[in-house]
Amino acid sequence: MQAVLFDLDGTLVDTAPDLGYALNLQRARHGLPFLPDDTIRPHASHGSRGLLAIGFGLEPTDSDFDAMRHEYLSLYTEVMTRQPVLFDGMAETLADIEQRGLRWGIVTNKPRRFTLPMIEHMGLSSRASAVVSGDDAPLPKPSPQTLLLACEHMQIDPASILYVGDAERDVQAGKAAGMTTLVALFGYLSDTDKPQEWCADGYILQPQELLAYL
Repeated sequence: MQAVLFDLDGTLVDTAPDLGYALNLQRARHGLPFLPDDTIRPHASHGSRGLLAIGFGLEPTDSDFDAMRHEYLSLYTEVMTRQPVLFDGMAETLADIEQRGLRWGIVTNKPRRFTLPMIEHMGLSSRASAVVSGDDAPLPKPSPQTLLLACEHMQIDPASILYVGDAERDVQAGKAAGMTTLVALFGYLSDTDKPQEWCADGYILQPQELLAYL
């Protein structure tokens, strides 16, 4: 392995508190009470689609979905750097990867207008060898396009890259790209998720466990 690529939300960075706070601000706007963080957290990896489903029971086919999504994203823009933090053990894991002379990067379905300000705020932009967002390629994950774009940026063969994510689409994209895939079980998995059925190459309960695959 020459490099590690991470999904962002729910794998590298714990963004659920800010994603949930924006949703609750939106619910308050519409006369609804705040939802508990534990209710929102399992849906945080599924972006605005998943959040609007748990917050308002909305699906993309609903007539007011686009307007509500626009409102949600506007609110999230205001609070997205409120308290994002690396998951416990991730700072040490990144340092270990760098000490081994390996590189790491980020491939996320999060739009670039959110991804770049966040990692800049967290001081990660100068350390990541590649940062690819969901709108940097025609198709986001589960398509392998964004992962392959990261490979081009890093000039590393996909077979020499470990991809870590917390959603089934991460495993699907990683396998389609020809990478070794790990499921971050510490991420935003819901009760209905069945990660053992995703056919990943491994499963980790904490970030440091990925080092064994290097």
